[in-house]
Amino acid sequence: MSLAWILCPVSLKSAEPFETATFAGGCFWCMEPPFDKIDGVLSTTSGYTGGHVENPSYKDVSSGGTGHIESIRIVYDPAKVDYEKLLQVFWHNIDPLAVNRQFCDTGKQYRSAIFFHSEEQRLMAEASKKELQSSGRFQKQIFTQILPAEEFWQAEEYHQDYYKKNPLSYKFYRFSCGRDKRLKELWGEDAGK
Repeated sequence: MSLAWILCPVSLKSAEPFETATFAGGCFWCMEPPFDKIDGVLSTTSGYTGGHVENPSYKDVSSGGTGHIESIRIVYDPAKVDYEKLLQVFWHNIDPLAVNRQFCDTGKQYRSAIFFHSEEQRLMAEASKKELQSSGRFQKQIFTQILPAEEFWQAEEYHQDYYKKNPLSYKFYRFSCGRDKRLKELWGEDAGK
């Protein structure tokens, strides 16, 4: 046995790789907190996806001219949290009945969407949407889109963890936007969970 093996043993078991999920639910500031508190979520990143402009800025995207949607990218450990749980949290933090808007944010850049990274994610997302539509909870159509994941552009640094860096302005924005009130109307006790 070599000395290197003794000093630096290598496990023969390969570690399960981390996976990525991408969701759009209106303002990305409001989508980070519910996922950050889930055991197994390693990171959430605010950004933009689905558009036709390279490296867009917040100003570009919020004007609606780039085709991007404000989104969050989640890196998670599937050994600790499964994609079904992430989908559940996603649904309980959006208004699936809204067209080209979420709460007080209007325009296609704020629509809700699930961006799948694999065929398995696509099937699970479609099944969850179908189950929700047929559950009888809503009398209206669910407008949340299910789309293939595209290039994700990280938003400017001041947007990352905005709710932690600017708690008072974040809470004021969230309240004045009517997000929590509408989530409660839609989801009852499951709102935000």
